[in-house]
Amino acid sequence: MEPERSLRQGEAHAGYLFWWDAYFGLVAAAVAAATVVIDGHLLWRRWLAVGAIAAMAMLHVTVGRRQIRRNADDGAALAVLLTYLTFYVVAVAAAPFATWLLFAVIPLIFQLTDVRAGIVLAILANLVTPAVNLVEEPHAVPTDLLIAVITGTASIWVSFWIMRVIRQNVERGTLIDELEASRAEVARLSHDAGISAERARLASEIHDTLAQGFTSIVTLLQAYDPELRDARLALAVRTAKENLAEARALVAALSPAALASGSLPDAVRRRAAYFSQETGVTATVRVIGAPRELPTPVEVVLLRAAQEALTNVRRHAHATEVQVVLAYDDRGVRLVVRDDGRGFASDGLDGFGLAGMRSRAEQVHGILTVHGGPAGGTIVELEVPA
Repeated sequence: MEPERSLRQGEAHAGYLFWWDAYFGLVAAAVAAATVVIDGHLLWRRWLAVGAIAAMAMLHVTVGRRQIRRNADDGAALAVLLTYLTFYVVAVAAAPFATWLLFAVIPLIFQLTDVRAGIVLAILANLVTPAVNLVEEPHAVPTDLLIAVITGTASIWVSFWIMRVIRQNVERGTLIDELEASRAEVARLSHDAGISAERARLASEIHDTLAQGFTSIVTLLQAYDPELRDARLALAVRTAKENLAEARALVAALSPAALASGSLPDAVRRRAAYFSQETGVTATVRVIGAPRELPTPVEVVLLRAAQEALTNVRRHAHATEVQVVLAYDDRGVRLVVRDDGRGFASDGLDGFGLAGMRSRAEQVHGILTVHGGPAGGTIVELEVPA
């Protein structure tokens, strides 16, 4: 942070503006009341001073505090500050007792301009009273100059001290924000790690119990009657095989082996290669952007979406060519599976495993869309935000 920034470093907080408004209003009201009661000049001059103070307060309410909130060193802020100082000069010229407004004017200077310009304007503000007395009470000028030197030096020193305190507070606030962000990231990573560990545990349990149990059942039944002549034995074997397939599917969904042995693009390429071998349909994979490691749940969803889309093409599309695109950018990752098949009926959007794909997409805040291609066929697109 620059050492010569203005005192407005910490003003963006509403609490600061509240207390500053209260302080400014209290000083202005007290000086205005004391000017009417204590100052010995003519009544019209005292009321002129009060009017100038009231104009400063009105300027602060309508424009000044907005400029402070903007926190910008520009022509608009300087114009507002010079207007403040003009009203201050009028008040002091009308009733020198109004010089006590310096307690509010000096902080205003350093809030509406940078430190170098603020020092110059603070010195000039302290010289207003000696300049007025040079005309009305020349004998008081030496005393006024001495007071101006003392008050000017004190105000500049206090301003630098306040600037240092505010700078430290801003830096401390930045560190706190960074710490909170780091803690949130650690919590997220711990959560993801816990989910991955639980998925791996469940996959291992299903593999070691259900899958192996169904395998044993099938083996024992086929050993008892290899030809499966008994209809009930045949039904039992078929049921066991179906449930074995379901158990293996659960294990694959919880811990996909394709991702364990390589990156997501490699896993998608292998799925496309298997698809081509099984169907004879050409399947090409294109990767756009720089591939990067993604959270395991996101990679699982993208891989399963590609697998399900290719399965739908094999079952329903009657396509001759399939294109798979995996695009990485700053906004996230996008998977597109496009075929040149017969397309789909408008009432078939809830079929073909799309409900499961949408459910998986929602788990990672992704968006799944299915629509027809410009020349026929179907386009399945899944976008997962970064």
